[in-house]
Formats: sequence, structure tokens, C-alpha cells
Amino acid sequence: MEYMTLAKYVKEMRKQHELTQVDLSEKSGVGLRFIRELEQGKQTLRLDKVNQVLNLFGMEVGAVPIPKNTEL
Repeated sequence: MEYMTLAKYVKEMRKQHELTQVDLSEKSGVGLRFIRELEQGKQTLRLDKVNQVLNLFGMEVGAVPIPKNTEL
């Protein structure tokens, strides 16, 4: 699976489902401003709202293991 940023994933899924940002906002129950910030890659977003959007596509944010390249 190709690495994809959250912003890119949401935007691609929205387009794949032929939704506008307004449509996605209404269907997910979050504000249009939130959708815009999410697709622009804003670094500080509420995870509960991110999951509201991702749930429409059968996904959710979760802990993912990362390769250990450095020691703590």
C-alpha cells in the first residue's frame, strides 16, 4: 500500500465518491471549514472530527507502529 497523507486520502476519497467539500461536510456532520483545513493538511485537528469524516469511508485514525530507526 502506498503511503498517503491524511489530507490526500480524504481529498481523493471525496473525489472518488463524487462529493464536494460541502457534501462531505454535511454527510459527516462537521463544518465546511474543518473539511478545508483537513484537506489542506492542518496539523492540529480534533481526532473525533477526523474520525467522523473517515467513518464515511470505512476508516478511522488509530495507533500505527513505526519502524525504529533511533533509540530514545
